[in-house]
Amino acid sequence: MGTLQVVATPIGNLDDVTLRSLQVLREAQHLYAEDTRRVRTLLSRHEIAARPISLYAENEEGRVAEILEKLERNESVVVVSDAGTPLISDPGARLVAAVADAGHRVEGIPGPSAVLTALSVCGLRVQPFTFVGFLPRKPGARKRLLETYVNRSETFVIFESPNRLGQTLLDLVEVAGSSRKACVCRELTKLHEEVFRGDLGMLAGRFSGPVRGEITIVVEGSEEAKAGVVKIRLEEADLAGRILELVDEGKRPREIATQLSSQSDVPRREIYARAVAAKKQNSSLGEAGLTKGETSR
Repeated sequence: MGTLQVVATPIGNLDDVTLRSLQVLREAQHLYAEDTRRVRTLLSRHEIAARPISLYAENEEGRVAEILEKLERNESVVVVSDAGTPLISDPGARLVAAVADAGHRVEGIPGPSAVLTALSVCGLRVQPFTFVGFLPRKPGARKRLLETYVNRSETFVIFESPNRLGQTLLDLVEVAGSSRKACVCRELTKLHEEVFRGDLGMLAGRFSGPVRGEITIVVEGSEEAKAGVVKIRLEEADLAGRILELVDEGKRPREIATQLSSQSDVPRREIYARAVAAKKQNSSLGEAGLTKGETSR
């Protein structure tokens, strides 16, 4: 039986490749890569003569049969992704499953990972953590997915397009609150690497304009969830009163919606709308009182 070797490659700096990875790449009879152009840069840098074959999401299913045939002949097959550890938000899952089901060995050759690199430099509590990967592009689906993570104890890691970074941070502020700690990593291990740490409100302001490069976001888990705080479900009458209390405390509608949505069956949008209405009503009452006072003088 053959062995499929899954090899991690640098996420930026080409010198981050391991000695074992280089040896495996040199000895590979068949090398499959998500982007053959990118892997050629690595191969050229280290004087490796292998000729990569494309393996990406759209053709993965068609590649499975040919790779299984090569493994049946006991030929060495290696898979790499664009960068980092394969199958982490990259194609290859169907291939690995098929190879394992056929009785062949699957061997991981560890190395660089944007997820672990970001966790190591973020300065946040990182145990336990959850890897979310890329978020949905549609706003509604993106917010719904984020809402499933923000009230959990685990720190979570997101990959994001630079074009959507600003909006994603605003979505995080809306669902988690502006004070939640987070870290934005840009161009990890590359020449223009940047790591920004702070609360979500500050980061949303920092990245409100155009951004370039590859982005990894780390968001710290909920302190309440970590402490095991049990949130009491609010009945309709109690919810109305709690909204008014938070408005009186000066909380913003988004903060109120974030805090109360997990304690009620009422949708976040409706709580937000009620908070906006309550805030307007308070303002109107305040103005009416001021006018009455001025008239009495």
